Amino acid sequence: QVQLVESGGGLVQAGGSLRLSCAASGSFFSMDHMGWYRQGPGKQRELVARVSSGDSTNYADSVKGRFTISRDNAKDTVYLQMKSLKPEDTAVYYCYASALGNDYWGQGTQVTVSS
Repeated sequence: QVQLVESGGGLVQAGGSLRLSCAASGSFFSMDHMGWYRQGPGKQRELVARVSSGDSTNYADSVKGRFTISRDNAKDTVYLQMKSLKPEDTAVYYCYASALGNDYWGQGTQVTVSS
């Protein structure tokens, strides 16, 4: 059973930085895409960033230039470095991974940015 374990969320002031990590375990195969979604208060879940197994990346327009996604394929771990955080980045951040046509989700980690 594949599990995604997230870490690194918390409370930070506007302009600050946080780094999220997500490690996949329990699989006998490598993950294809890995990435992060977020869901803010009263909002729908939206894609933040994702990275393919070949290191091709996609970002939401709202985070381009501020967030950087990376992964360690050997560890099936994905990272999200977040800089210049804004109050509107406040959300629950969910790690996701896809492999062999299946999607997997983490439990979510809260990121709160105070003004």
